Amino acid sequence: MPSYQFIDRDTPFSSKAGKTLPVFAVTPAHIEQGAIDPIALDWARKAGFKGDAGAILLIPSAEGALGGALLGLGTNPSELPFITGKLARELPEGDWHIETAPLTVNRLMLGFGLGAYRFDKYRTLKSNGAKLLIPRDAEDAEIKRILAGVYLARDLINVPANDMGPDQLEIAFRSLAACYKAKVSVVTGEDLLKENFPLVHAVGRASESAPRLLEMTWGKKGNPRLTLVGKGVCFDTGGLDIKPSSSMALMKKDMGGAANVLGLALMIMDARLPIDLRVIVPAVENSISSNAFRPGDIYQSRKGLTVQIDNTDAEGRLVLADALAYADEDAPDLMIDMATLTGAARVALGPDVPPFFTDDEDLAHSISDASMDVDDPVWRLPLYMGYDKDIRSRAADITNAPAGGMAGSITAALFLKRFVTQTKKWAHFDIYGWSLSERPHSSIGGEAQAIRALFHYISRNFAKK
Repeated sequence: MPSYQFIDRDTPFSSKAGKTLPVFAVTPAHIEQGAIDPIALDWARKAGFKGDAGAILLIPSAEGALGGALLGLGTNPSELPFITGKLARELPEGDWHIETAPLTVNRLMLGFGLGAYRFDKYRTLKSNGAKLLIPRDAEDAEIKRILAGVYLARDLINVPANDMGPDQLEIAFRSLAACYKAKVSVVTGEDLLKENFPLVHAVGRASESAPRLLEMTWGKKGNPRLTLVGKGVCFDTGGLDIKPSSSMALMKKDMGGAANVLGLALMIMDARLPIDLRVIVPAVENSISSNAFRPGDIYQSRKGLTVQIDNTDAEGRLVLADALAYADEDAPDLMIDMATLTGAARVALGPDVPPFFTDDEDLAHSISDASMDVDDPVWRLPLYMGYDKDIRSRAADITNAPAGGMAGSITAALFLKRFVTQTKKWAHFDIYGWSLSERPHSSIGGEAQAIRALFHYISRNFAKK
């Protein structure tokens, strides 16, 4: 069965074995030493091609037709493991194969697949790109599974909020679940109050699209229990503490946590990992209306802790608080939450390296190792309890927006930590969910972050052997 697709698109891979053009992936040393095909070498030297990282040169055949291409890897190919993504954008349409390359075939194919992603759902004219043949010694199914998860996360983030509100996110959630025969339950609107999700209701009640809590379960009881929680704020105006227009432009990506946990769930289910999986997404829109929640309001959370609203633009931690408390009641073996939560995380580490927080040393080391194994960068930041005093409130148990602006990513994580008390292992990821610049393996737009690393960790260290 093919992996789930939210937006139908052709595969970036070719099935035409024996009828494909060669790509010679080379370093400067290959050119200097003449260690490639003689025709390609002669053309490279005449064209001044040096093998610089990302450089592409089309080469003719002996008859003068298109005969192949050269891809420069630079002097240290390991620094750009997904450089083959450039081929997906710059090679002419047609079928190709990698003839030579000093990189693993899995990394070469994954890089090409990541670079082949295009979001053209709203374009009248759609382009057809080059296709690359997957070698027989590559892990075909694993590569396609990982790409499916990454594409899903990117697609869900890239779809604009007029087509990806809480209603549509629920449809996508149900569609993914149906593909893998997972069970779904949803609590919507005023029923959130009846079922004790007051913070989810408070944040989302001003929107025309009712707030909701989405839940998916899959797998066999008795296997390791994994719960994924993703922030699903489908658009964030900031609420009554409204954002300036410059800060609101990308707020369709504020459901990037939900998009990424769904991408990770796809990988897990598609691989049929022996896991008892649960996925929880609070799906809301933080809008402005006469019934919007206000600065100074105090609400009781599902956990029983009272929260003072000192900034309505710190809404993500509110919906996560109820979702995490609900997930924690089941005391899973591992809980991972992902959220586009704080600008402070981007100030600390930039847009490409998401921080994560956990008190579990073994889990932290395992996630970091997995990150390095698959070149999916993450970095651990501390749950420093010295800052816990900053989330205390004079009028309530805690505040959603500490004064002072210091250590914002850490204080947000400490806020969430209050709602996780029974789970055996917990990690919180503060992701950006967006690529600000074009790179070989990603275009500008929605991005999957940390889920390749997490899938690697889960499949090799957590799943039941």
